Amino acid sequence: MPPRPVPAAASPFPALLEDDLDDLYDNAPCGFVSTLPDGTIAKINLTLLAWLGSTGADLVGRRRFGDLLTPGSRLLYETHCVPLLRLQGEVRGIALVIRTAGAPLPILITSVVRLGLTGTPLMIRTTVFDARERRAYENQLLDARQTADRERDRLRVLVAGLQRSLLPATLAVPPGMTTASHYHMASPDEVGGDFYDLFPLSGGRWGFFLGDVRGKGVEAAAVTAAARYTLRAAAVYDSEPIAVLRNLNTVLFQDYAASGHRHCTVVFGVLERQGDGYTATVASGGHPPPLVVRSDGSAAYHTTDGGTLVGILAEPRLAARTISLAMGDTLVLYSDGLTEARTRTGGRYGDEALLEFAQGLGPTSAPAVVEALAGLLAMFTVVDDDIALIALTVNG
Repeated sequence: MPPRPVPAAASPFPALLEDDLDDLYDNAPCGFVSTLPDGTIAKINLTLLAWLGSTGADLVGRRRFGDLLTPGSRLLYETHCVPLLRLQGEVRGIALVIRTAGAPLPILITSVVRLGLTGTPLMIRTTVFDARERRAYENQLLDARQTADRERDRLRVLVAGLQRSLLPATLAVPPGMTTASHYHMASPDEVGGDFYDLFPLSGGRWGFFLGDVRGKGVEAAAVTAAARYTLRAAAVYDSEPIAVLRNLNTVLFQDYAASGHRHCTVVFGVLERQGDGYTATVASGGHPPPLVVRSDGSAAYHTTDGGTLVGILAEPRLAARTISLAMGDTLVLYSDGLTEARTRTGGRYGDEALLEFAQGLGPTSAPAVVEALAGLLAMFTVVDDDIALIALTVNG
């Protein structure tokens, strides 16, 4: 007679399975502990006892789960875990530390409240995981992050120092004028390509410029330094603005075929005393036009015809114009990072908005207009390009 089939729900080894379940509980790769609602330990497996270096007789019915924890972890458990268990009946993945016969042991616990038929809490069942490897991994990540933070701070110090070296320490002050400047770095991790200067020339004249090299980083910084010193040197031999920009264009165009070629936009001008005021003869190579805020409160852009980018054509189209500055008038130069910044509505700030803002400032002074424009940056949600500002006011 063939053997009678065993029902699916039955087992041919019930005693063995029962012994195995008991062994699985006591010698599981994690700790198990059951406590009464007040935290008193009712049952604990051998794995957790081995970690603690204790016996069941020392703990069951005599100690609470919180007694197994270090002081800081006990405070966290009683102020965070216990209230959550009462409110939602479970907590998961809580990092604690238990006291052992040796060094404290980092653990992760998951606890679930077992309810009776009437909904009354009967017991809290907690699974305890050894978190030493996880803690070691977290410490390694923390060390790596701290190292990265130190390297980033060091980089930012170097970037800030390099950026300062590309700008004048203070803006010079021609006789009878007040000057001011401001530089906003869009990123503390990258040196920008904006540059400016104001310096004396022969015959009581003064040269000034503000420009913007394409891109950021070390290559842009190298071109920025070359542009700044080229402009100053060229102005010594021939200070006529168009001649100065042509000289700069020749220097930058030499590397036009190179993969790292950089062009720039720039405004160069010469100040000459004219009675109680000044005249400013300016030429622009693709740069935003100068903005003049008059002593009567009006404001207007002063554009130049032509004005191609500097460094992309062998013979750039350049033109100059002369601007009269009377007492109380303020000349403002800026880079396009200002007008291209994004406002809270998501659009670019734009030339018209800047002009309207400037009209609301007049009459003003160089420090006041620079402070107002610098304060304007707080209105923008995204400033992804550096911003350079200089202002020159004829004292009245």
